[in-house]
Amino acid sequence: MTTYDRLIQIQEARGAGYLVLLDPDKKSLDEIADMARHCEEAGVDGFLIGGSLLFSDHFDAFVQTIKEAVSIPVILFPGGASQVSKHADALLFMSLISGRNPQALIGEQVMAAPIVHKMGIETIPMGYMLVESGTVTAAEFMSNTRPLPREKPEIAVAHALAGQYLGMKILYLEAGSGAKLSVPEPMIQMVRATATIPLIVGGGIRNPEDAAAKVKAGASFIVTGNVLESDENHHLIQKFAEAIHSKG
Repeated sequence: MTTYDRLIQIQEARGAGYLVLLDPDKKSLDEIADMARHCEEAGVDGFLIGGSLLFSDHFDAFVQTIKEAVSIPVILFPGGASQVSKHADALLFMSLISGRNPQALIGEQVMAAPIVHKMGIETIPMGYMLVESGTVTAAEFMSNTRPLPREKPEIAVAHALAGQYLGMKILYLEAGSGAKLSVPEPMIQMVRATATIPLIVGGGIRNPEDAAAKVKAGASFIVTGNVLESDENHHLIQKFAEAIHSKG
């Protein structure tokens, strides 16, 4: 069974899936295995690994450590062509379809493709869309693109359909790391009502109630990242899982 098939099974069985984003720059190798195991025990369905920048030199070891610690999917969510590891279950092979920067649309993908091919990693084509969030996020700055206006959901719908028609298997509405405002529910509703492929929503989701609202609006998967970087918030992991799994 492919990792993509596993994700679809999770969505069908639980109503929506819960993915935790782990940034190698934010957690050390010494602590990441324990956190990964805690997440799995608390009901997390899978991990995304990556970041807009990469200062650490242990990316491959970071992925391997998580993979050896858990049985749930470990999926690369790369900020660039260098963030690839043979230890992952799959890679979100994404194009930033909300922007018009050719490097984010196809340039990084061309540089990564031969590496991915040689490693034999499963790829999941994904249409990545940044959404205006009240602040300039790292993803926006590093990609040198303008996000989709949050008050114009029809623009997001058009981009989502374009991604689907280009053959993407997943769409991702992203407010960005450290976003002040999360993706608005009306935008999620309009995209879900039009596009038929799974929809990931992330960025600025700080509490289980907000996560549940995104699921109710039509999100297939919810991603949290920044909110869990502090050990003080690890008690929220199970609460997020319970709120997201609409088929409890």
